[in-house]
Amino acid sequence: MAGEILFLGDYINGRFVKSEHPDGEWKISSPADLKDLVLSPSYCNDHVDRACEAARKAYKEWSHMPYEGRLKYLLKLRDTFVANEEKMAEVIARETGKPRWEAMTEAKALAAKITVTVDHSMKLVREDRVDEALPGVTGFIRYKPRGVMAVIGPFNFPAHLPNGHLIPALLTGNTVVFKPSDKTPAVGQLMAELIHQAGFPSGVFNLVQGLGDTGKRLAGHEWVDGILFTGSYEVGLKIKQDTLHHHWKLLALEMGGKNSSLIWKDAHLEKAIYETIVGAYMSAGQRCSCTSKVLLHKDIYDRFLDNFYETAKKLTIGHWRNNPFMGPLISADAVEKYVRFQEIAKREGAESMMRGKALDLDPEGHYVTPSINLVTSFDEKSVYQKSEIFGPNVAVYKVEEFDQAMEITNSGGYGLVMALFTEDRSLYDKALIDAKVGLLNWNRTTNGASSKLPFGGIGKSGNDRPSAHFAVNYCTVPVATLEDRGSFDRAKMMPGINYQFKG
Repeated sequence: MAGEILFLGDYINGRFVKSEHPDGEWKISSPADLKDLVLSPSYCNDHVDRACEAARKAYKEWSHMPYEGRLKYLLKLRDTFVANEEKMAEVIARETGKPRWEAMTEAKALAAKITVTVDHSMKLVREDRVDEALPGVTGFIRYKPRGVMAVIGPFNFPAHLPNGHLIPALLTGNTVVFKPSDKTPAVGQLMAELIHQAGFPSGVFNLVQGLGDTGKRLAGHEWVDGILFTGSYEVGLKIKQDTLHHHWKLLALEMGGKNSSLIWKDAHLEKAIYETIVGAYMSAGQRCSCTSKVLLHKDIYDRFLDNFYETAKKLTIGHWRNNPFMGPLISADAVEKYVRFQEIAKREGAESMMRGKALDLDPEGHYVTPSINLVTSFDEKSVYQKSEIFGPNVAVYKVEEFDQAMEITNSGGYGLVMALFTEDRSLYDKALIDAKVGLLNWNRTTNGASSKLPFGGIGKSGNDRPSAHFAVNYCTVPVATLEDRGSFDRAKMMPGINYQFKG
């Protein structure tokens, strides 16, 4: 074991600060090895006020800095991310339990996000000139930053997903207060250390650690102009409820998913089975984009299911250093929920083809086995069929008609991503309209999105503020300007105005 990481405190106005009398503290052990104590953080309520004040003051200069000036800091940060990929990957792996190969993929995505934002996304907020916007008047569409942005991060991608908000927010001239998940504070602390190394001006980026009440205090702070959140539907809904009287705040809520993969009778089965295994069980099912519902055309049902089952039961599970396919769930509560939903599925009539259970391994961690439940009758009111479990479970349905598959896909209220496996382009075109999702993949799994495309769902999956490529949109305010450079023309005076200019 690498040993406990020293807790540095919150990062406010360019330095780490710790309170001698914190309001609370907690401990983080690795879900992959419960004896591996990662971090012992604490929180201080008044640090939220101090961080928001620092961000508010820093905004005055940062927002007026020319784009080229801010770009220099972001490019320095990109170099810093690259130089620290191994370190970041290890902290991600320890704190989340995800395998080393997957943690390294996340660590490498940090620098890549800066490149994509600079080279690809910033064109979305480029100045646009409109000649003759009014007769004889030139119009412009320009974009300015919003102010202080609160970034509230998740545990499953504790670096990559917050970074997807941080980079466009900073590059477009906003300042930031970042609260990591209380399950992954060490990754958040390392993010702050790397941003400090990149030399950003004091107050431009700030970090506050804490539990749920800290996030609530930050989201409701009067000096916060926007909340950029990634997490569960339940927490996203609470943020919206807590800010009802702050109607002026920008809310970009990336929430959960209950995603379908539909495998049609003409699908390339070898590919479809592999892609669906990856969609269902990567990250131990702890992705908002993971495959939860597998819809199989009756003609290929048995063949697909036999191969899928044989592959699923041989997936390697274990400690992140051993580079398995699956690591543990994030916590004991997550394991309890996962096992409980096996019983809920059984009680509601689903047949267990592969039972999900807690797994005893050495070292001891929050490990579970993958599961497969066969749903004999679709029921949109079923708790099991409509709930996001956030674990390695799939519900399998047998379908005959495409519209039947669309009904199952659109049930439950979530609307993030769907995967369709077919050679029939007309079915894909139909799904583009009929599937109530923000992402549709053709002959590819539900998870693994591109930063060069928008990422966001509808319904319980989001609030129509797609991230990734489109993140620069919610980080800016479009400003329309009319610029009249001509002299005064008395001939165009409106009727009824007796205007005599006295020079």
